[in-house]
Amino acid sequence: MQEKIEQIIENLKEVYDPEIPVNIYDLGLIYNVDVDENLDAKVIMTLTAPGCPVADQLVQEVHDAAMAAEGIKSAEVELTFEPAWDKSMMSEEARLELGFF
Repeated sequence: MQEKIEQIIENLKEVYDPEIPVNIYDLGLIYNVDVDENLDAKVIMTLTAPGCPVADQLVQEVHDAAMAAEGIKSAEVELTFEPAWDKSMMSEEARLELGFF
């Protein structure tokens, strides 16, 4: 299943918040990616802010990214705000890109 998880993560790196020039994976918005023995994927994610105007769009894009991994039969995207997202969750590359160093 690890190979499928890695495929999904690579796909998620192609999904961008329209207001931030960094993919949502490197932004730290993806908390967990799991694939079970039935090839059903589950992605737990958050948003930079609870009132994000593109929340529905991002959730759909995450769903589509998971479904695009070869062999995945279904995908569930769970949106959570626990723990709350903050800048420390970003990858080093994302912080560099956004000038947070």
